Amino acid sequence: MVLLEFGVLTMSNWHPDADMADKIKYECRMISDLLCKKNESYGDSACSPIQIFSKLDADEAICARIDDKLSRINNRGLNADTEDTLFDLIGYLVLLQIARKDAIKASLQTKSKDIDMYGVGC
Repeated sequence: MVLLEFGVLTMSNWHPDADMADKIKYECRMISDLLCKKNESYGDSACSPIQIFSKLDADEAICARIDDKLSRINNRGLNADTEDTLFDLIGYLVLLQIARKDAIKASLQTKSKDIDMYGVGC
């Protein structure tokens, strides 16, 4: 088991005989911790891009990052040197899910404001 801490890989101490549910929870917690630490460091740049150079919306920008990570895996494979790429890829997939849900919510809110007839949303 490998842990990622901003590019530094360390071995964890979970027991290899742990049941699958515990392993899944552990891995998901690792990704959650990684995303929260990066969000603290970088702000909400993935789901709310500042669009200085790139004018892509959040979904498209995250998909571009996913493409970059897949390209790196395709070119270099998965090994100790690229393990962080796997963590980043999983993180970007989670962020894509969040960005898509945020976009749907914003779209529904906009539509309900446009269609609202005397307080009744359609």
